[in-house]
Amino acid sequence: MDRVYRNWKRLVRATLDREQLHAGRGHERTSSGIAGTVPLPPSLGRASNIEAILQAADEIQAEDPDVARILCEQAYGMAQNLDPNSEGRGVLQFKTGLMSVIKQKLAKRDGGRVDRNRDIEHFWEFYQLYKRRHRVDDIQREEQRWRESGTFSTSLGDALGMKKVLTTLRALVEVMEALSKDADPDGVGRLIKEELRRIKNADAAISGEFTPYNIVPLEAPSFTNAIGIFPEVRGAISAIRYTELFPRLPSNSEISAQRGLDMFDLLEYVFGFQKDNVRNQRENVVLTIANAQSRLSIPVQADPKIDEKAINVIFMKVLDNYIKWCKYLRIRLAWNSLQAINRDRKLFFVSLYFLVWGEAANVRFLPECICYIFHHMAKELDAILDHEEANPAPSCIAESGSVSFLEQIICPIYDTMEAEANNGKAAHSSWRNYDDFNEYFWSPACFELSWPMRRDSPFLLKPKKWERTGKSTFVEHRTFLHLYQSFHRLWIFLVLMLQALTIIAFRRGHINLDTFKILLSVGPTFAIMNFIESCLDVLLMFGAYTTARGMAISRLVIRFFWCGLAAVFVTYVYVKVLEERNDRNSNSFYFRIYILVLGVYAALRVILGLFPKFPACHALSEMSDQSFFQFFKWIYQERYYVGRGLYESITDYLRYVLFWLVIFLCKFTFAYFLQIRPLVSPTNTILDLPNLPYSWHDLVSKNNNNVLTVASLWAPVIAIYIMDIHIWYTLLSAIIGGVMGARARLGEIRSIEMLHKRFESFPEAFAKNLVSLPRNRMPFDREAPQVAQEMNKTYAALFSPFWNEIIKSLREEDYISNREMELLLIPSNRGSLRLVQWPLFLLSSKILLAIDLAIDCKDTQADLWNRICKDEYMAYAVQECHYSIEKILHSLVDGEGRLWVERIYREINDSISEGSLVITLSLNKLPLVRKKLTALLGLLRNEKPEEKGAANAVYQLYDVVTHDLLSADLREQLDTWNILARARNEGRLFSRIEWPKDPEIREQVKRLYLLLTVKESAANIPKNLEATRRMEFFTNSLFMDMPSARPVCEMMPFSVFTPYYSETVLYSSKDLREENEDGISTIFYLQKIFPDEWQNYIERVNEGKSAGNAEAQQSKSELELRFWASYRGQTLARTVRGMMYYRRALMLQSYLERRSLGVDEYSQTNPLKTEGFELSREARAQADIKFTYVVSCQIYGQQKQNGKPEAVDIALLLQRNEALRVAFIHMEENVAAEGKREFYSKLVKADINGKDQEVYSIKLPGNPKLGEGKPENQNHAIIFTRGEAIQTIDMNQDNYFEEATKMRNLLEEFQGNHGIRPPTILGVREHVFTGSVSSLAWFMSNQETSFVTLAQRVLANPLKVRMHYGHPDVFDRIFHITRGGISKASRVINISEDIFAGFNSTLRQGNITHHEYIQVGKGRDVGLNQIALFEGKVAGGNGEQVLSRDVYRLGQLFDFFRMLSFFFTTVGYYVCTMMTVLTVYIFLYGRVYLAFSGLDEAIAKEAEMSGNTALDAALNAQFLVQIGVFTAVPMIMGFILELGLLKAVLSFITMQLQLCSVFFTFSLGTRTHYFGRTILHGGAKYRATGRGFVVRHIKFAENYRLYSRSHFVKALEVALLLTVYIAYGYTEGGDVSFVLLTLSSWFLVISWLFAPYIFNPSGFEWQKTVGDFDDWTTWLLYKGGVGVKGDDSWESWWEEEQMHIQTLRGRILETILSLRFFMFQYGIVYKLHLTGKNTSLAIYGFSWVVLVGFVMLFKIFTYSPRKSNDFQLLMRFMQGVTSIGLLVAISLVVAFTNLSIADLFASILAFIPTGWAILCLAVTWKKVVRSLGIWDSIREIARLYDAGMGLIIFAPVVVLSWFPFISTFQTRLLFNQAFSRGLEISLILAGNKANVEK
Repeated sequence: MDRVYRNWKRLVRATLDREQLHAGRGHERTSSGIAGTVPLPPSLGRASNIEAILQAADEIQAEDPDVARILCEQAYGMAQNLDPNSEGRGVLQFKTGLMSVIKQKLAKRDGGRVDRNRDIEHFWEFYQLYKRRHRVDDIQREEQRWRESGTFSTSLGDALGMKKVLTTLRALVEVMEALSKDADPDGVGRLIKEELRRIKNADAAISGEFTPYNIVPLEAPSFTNAIGIFPEVRGAISAIRYTELFPRLPSNSEISAQRGLDMFDLLEYVFGFQKDNVRNQRENVVLTIANAQSRLSIPVQADPKIDEKAINVIFMKVLDNYIKWCKYLRIRLAWNSLQAINRDRKLFFVSLYFLVWGEAANVRFLPECICYIFHHMAKELDAILDHEEANPAPSCIAESGSVSFLEQIICPIYDTMEAEANNGKAAHSSWRNYDDFNEYFWSPACFELSWPMRRDSPFLLKPKKWERTGKSTFVEHRTFLHLYQSFHRLWIFLVLMLQALTIIAFRRGHINLDTFKILLSVGPTFAIMNFIESCLDVLLMFGAYTTARGMAISRLVIRFFWCGLAAVFVTYVYVKVLEERNDRNSNSFYFRIYILVLGVYAALRVILGLFPKFPACHALSEMSDQSFFQFFKWIYQERYYVGRGLYESITDYLRYVLFWLVIFLCKFTFAYFLQIRPLVSPTNTILDLPNLPYSWHDLVSKNNNNVLTVASLWAPVIAIYIMDIHIWYTLLSAIIGGVMGARARLGEIRSIEMLHKRFESFPEAFAKNLVSLPRNRMPFDREAPQVAQEMNKTYAALFSPFWNEIIKSLREEDYISNREMELLLIPSNRGSLRLVQWPLFLLSSKILLAIDLAIDCKDTQADLWNRICKDEYMAYAVQECHYSIEKILHSLVDGEGRLWVERIYREINDSISEGSLVITLSLNKLPLVRKKLTALLGLLRNEKPEEKGAANAVYQLYDVVTHDLLSADLREQLDTWNILARARNEGRLFSRIEWPKDPEIREQVKRLYLLLTVKESAANIPKNLEATRRMEFFTNSLFMDMPSARPVCEMMPFSVFTPYYSETVLYSSKDLREENEDGISTIFYLQKIFPDEWQNYIERVNEGKSAGNAEAQQSKSELELRFWASYRGQTLARTVRGMMYYRRALMLQSYLERRSLGVDEYSQTNPLKTEGFELSREARAQADIKFTYVVSCQIYGQQKQNGKPEAVDIALLLQRNEALRVAFIHMEENVAAEGKREFYSKLVKADINGKDQEVYSIKLPGNPKLGEGKPENQNHAIIFTRGEAIQTIDMNQDNYFEEATKMRNLLEEFQGNHGIRPPTILGVREHVFTGSVSSLAWFMSNQETSFVTLAQRVLANPLKVRMHYGHPDVFDRIFHITRGGISKASRVINISEDIFAGFNSTLRQGNITHHEYIQVGKGRDVGLNQIALFEGKVAGGNGEQVLSRDVYRLGQLFDFFRMLSFFFTTVGYYVCTMMTVLTVYIFLYGRVYLAFSGLDEAIAKEAEMSGNTALDAALNAQFLVQIGVFTAVPMIMGFILELGLLKAVLSFITMQLQLCSVFFTFSLGTRTHYFGRTILHGGAKYRATGRGFVVRHIKFAENYRLYSRSHFVKALEVALLLTVYIAYGYTEGGDVSFVLLTLSSWFLVISWLFAPYIFNPSGFEWQKTVGDFDDWTTWLLYKGGVGVKGDDSWESWWEEEQMHIQTLRGRILETILSLRFFMFQYGIVYKLHLTGKNTSLAIYGFSWVVLVGFVMLFKIFTYSPRKSNDFQLLMRFMQGVTSIGLLVAISLVVAFTNLSIADLFASILAFIPTGWAILCLAVTWKKVVRSLGIWDSIREIARLYDAGMGLIIFAPVVVLSWFPFISTFQTRLLFNQAFSRGLEISLILAGNKANVEK
């Protein structure tokens, strides 16, 4: 099988030899031949077959150079005719290069003249010779026979050869036709014309084979592609065929001669769709129909027809959104009723929808706009179909008379969207995004657009410079208030509970009527907060009032007044209730009214909330679109097209309600007893204290009962109260997730030992889950033991081909060696051996151990067998050895020898049955028998027969068995056996040996030899950890719950879709060998990181070498090396290889299912052979019908034009993977319209010559990138996908063959029961394969793994709020392409495009599930900077989500408990993260306030208590969140579940020792910074993190630039607060109490300041530290300027850091936030010894005078002499005098006043934050400061601050760098995982490569 596979690879890649010859040069590899030397411009390639002609010239150059020269000349002539003036891009270079090639060919004629008159005759002679040599006539006969019979007689290799011949022949025919015009009409010209006439009339094969097609050759049949003979495909083609019932098309319509008319030709003519769009959707519809038909499992008929049920299924699914849209708007469908339209009309409508969608370009993001377009076009089509003659639709006719759907329908909409998108950098509220355009069609008012569309419609109104078009139904204002608006129910609930618990706590827990009346104060609170929400609705709708629907605005106004009146009424009544409470004679009238109002309102809300939860009410809820219900629903919530019916089944509802009730119970119990109640007594005490003395000039706190003091006490507790609900959520979800994972049987096989023990159960589990066979062939009835044994063997036979392919794939990937592969492979189990043969890794050394047991046996046979059976695989080995020896010997000998074998086995079997084996045999002689048997088997293993030696070996075996092994009685009987004795005496015994030729016998010989000779244990096989992990997961998944697999022909078809921009495709040789600053190359690094895989690679490459072209072998080895390295990185090549495993798995599955085309039969006697399955045409065709892989390489066209290495590598991937398709955007200049560029969406594949072959080219209305790049890239290429499902795969992912075999099981989940709605997105588990690189990568890997497994498991069930978080989820393709696509693309707001697909799916009544029996590989960032950029991108994306309409609608329309789940698993996670950090600030600023004011000491002395119980509880919770304990809880649970308790504990301890808490604390700051800044100022953007191997040292300046504002500034602020607190604060317990209270804060400071250097490779190496300091000072002092980047100059970087402050609102907010820094100066100035007890405000004013003086001194000292050349000496004199005067003044003040040295340091401590505040204000109001002329001074002060901050951080790094052991320790800390696997990272980082290589 290996040889067959290798031959197949050689056959398919035969055309790559010349390409690979230059592969060793890395990216410099270029295509050989004329086509490679002279690149063809796209403008010429589309309009001609020049490239094919040049390729033909390459092919026949060696055969006939003259003909090659003629072909080149003809190509040049065609180029000249197409572009005479060489105006197209690259045309002049092409012509010049081609002419150079022609001249070279002429020069090679040694000066001989060229007789061009003879060219035509010579060309004709060569043509005839070529036809004879390549048997073209035979090809034509074969093609004709195929058409008649539908079967193939040629192999795939021959077919590919035929296709290549026909491609060349086509070029020859085209050139010959052009030459015939000048030929002699009576001579060769006549012959040529006759030949051309014959070809055009009869030779369909030529035209069929070279016509480009994607999957199905529809334009012309192809006999190299078997898809056309599948009955469902033939039926689908027949279903769309044109009939006489359809309107007549004009006679001049251009129709393919090979295809015939069909429905799409009519649609193309009527609406003017582009030809390639029609071709694309024709194939799409054909495959959709064919697959729908195959899923019905209808027996195949002679004349296949498509069942009506299949048509209805497609019709209802494709047009489901359109039907719902019509129902929502209460308009009539384009057809009267479903029963009134026949199947042809249904197919017409489906085809029309796909054509509209396929050419809609960016309008595809507007699904309801497409519904609108389809609605009107369907009506036009319906009218046209009722006529006898077809006419173009009026809506698509241009003024010039041409018919174009693109120009008339799409372009006007696109132009408007483009005009709006050009303002995408403006605030979201000032321009219309995709959602705004789409929501225009959610109202009947959209029909004012009319049809054809009015160009003066408001919808198509383009924005003007100062006038903005209004938003639709939602305005994305940048404000935190969206959090309250979207989730007001959560905040109201938390506030009400806090109020209630506080009241109960202050009432000492006494519940009575008086307490109850006070508790009723929640009523006014609720009403007022509701009124605030209605106010926000009104306020945040600003910007849409001019364009929003009148009903929507009316609702806002009505709600505003209603909520306002309700708040006033409830508050008034409650005030009266309080008055009655104080009046003992009251009759409680207001109290009764109040109770009645609240009771009725609460009852209504409960009823309305529970109403849609009961199944009986679902139908009634669906009637809510009827008029009667409109008003009530309209008032209760806004009416949207999306978001209706967001309810779940009663069971699911009760599950997540119970989940949250448990959380509430824990949270509020904790809050009451540990947070609120402990604060009651201190609060009462503080409020009752008399006026306390303040140590500063108090402005606000006098005579207000110390309210600010109480606030500083309660504020941190309330902050934790708000966020600790996420803590309880994390804990409970970890527990629930763990239990669910255990129930799903995750982690049952988590070691190689477990895999060994359970291996015998794998075949049955595999057969039941992953094999699809007819039920009558697989009776799972296992009553009789014999039946059970046969079934086990059948299961093993089914399992073995798949297991062996898995093992071979592991070998191809170099995870295992050849020897490991031999031991892991399982025999076919198809032979006559009566027992199951297991892999040798289970049986190795078992025979030797059994022999030892037998030798030591002193008991009976039964005892010996019992000992052997304690190891079940030892028993299997003994049995197999017993039967195999008999079978092998029986096949070797005949005559008397065979009689001896039969007699021996008869005696042994009789002894076994009698239990006397230990008597019959001398077991101590077994080693001698094994030795002789091994010698015999060693000879038999050889391919070359050695019969004489084998005969001698058999005779020696006979002698040992007869005279040593057998008992004396048996020995005597055999010696006296006449037949045997006569043969022995005559020398005939064993004289003739039948050398084994039967494959089964040969396999048994090899296997038995290994059984007897392998001595070492296979307990550690495979050695590679990744191979072990994959095998463990796959075998574990066999026992998990998954749907049964359907046959490949009946499975759901799917596509895999990968967006790609410009990332690494394949590492070049230069990339691999280029050394970094430490002298380390990538290939050297990989050799040390993956040593076992490198050795396996060397073994594989050396094995394949043979004698031949040394240069070619070297280049191929170089290419293999590039692929080996690329498969270990995050490259596109790795992703493509992994995804193509789907096709390989489907081919194997299809091949084993033996689908007979046209006849549904299967023979039990057919062996399950897999040899050659990849050569099976039917298996390949079946796989292509079910699987498509499209990589959307957005700029591939530009990369090709610019000669980028990525383009060469992508072309190489196309050549190596025939099923791979690449889509890209092609841009070209329109020569006719100057300056206008045209854009095309193209799909290419590799042709038979390995060149790019354009399959489709669809013109776009303009530049498709109007929004975010990735979703736009996906959108343009999604039209080329096929099937009913689509898996989104990022370009840094991987897949595995064993997982690919489970894909059809996963796809069956779409038909499973997952609630009241079928799934629309299937979530899939990911394995992060980058976790072994470093400790950081391990942290990130564990964090990510926890989220993609346990967390998403809980989100999907029971919480029902799992979204789409990226890849590799599987989408219901039809559902999503008819509802806006698989992502959203509006600029900035949809920067996290993936999750919006989940939002959209949920809002449109989708269902998202999660499945863990299948996994896909995923790469993650491995360096701290990469991780920080990635988390910054995600946090910024979540900040944008807060503003989005999707989050608002889900927050409003989910029921309360589901809303809680949604909030805390999306934006709420980042809100809680931010609250964790804010708690530190709130606590410290509160403590500093108490310290500055002097109240902390006064209160402590007066009250003798401080209420630290609640504060300790709050700060402990904050600290645990900060250091990542609650992040680690799900990780630990996942470890316990999948690794076991001991490994989980060890992993957690290891993580702590590697400072994971520092990492998590640092990540906390990253998320907080980017999330908060995005909501405040915007600025979220895609941040390219880079996906390379990160072991290089990061410069100090680079880290400073990245983390200065996000971490360092904030950490130093916290450090300043802590310093002030320790200096001026009062703590009752002294220093210990202070440390305990501020421990988390100090840990945060250290983590934020030094984590970038702790986790920086070689961060404490002295040489690197010195270099970092030089680099940092150079950067700091370098002047900026125009064109200078922030990486090179501090000034440029500082300017860039201010870019986020753009709006007035942002400036105001920054100003407010900056004011907090003035508090330090105000507080410290009154604490100086100089001021004493004086609290006059004048003291603070004097401090400003001093500050101004210092600023002036700074200005004097920094005044640049370059600006005062005439006064240099004077300036230096003044600076000197000033310095002396300053020192004298300070000395005098210290000597003669109360100013102390401590006061000097305190003053510095006061002025530093004040200066920072001034800097922040100056940056915020930059224009004002510039106008005052002090901007340069501000910049110099800012430089001084950055220099100071840098020195504070740099100083500890310098000190630690003095000690060499610190660097060693750090390396061990960073790369502990690598060291545990014997890696040499320390040598890598030291650059000591030379020592290693020695």
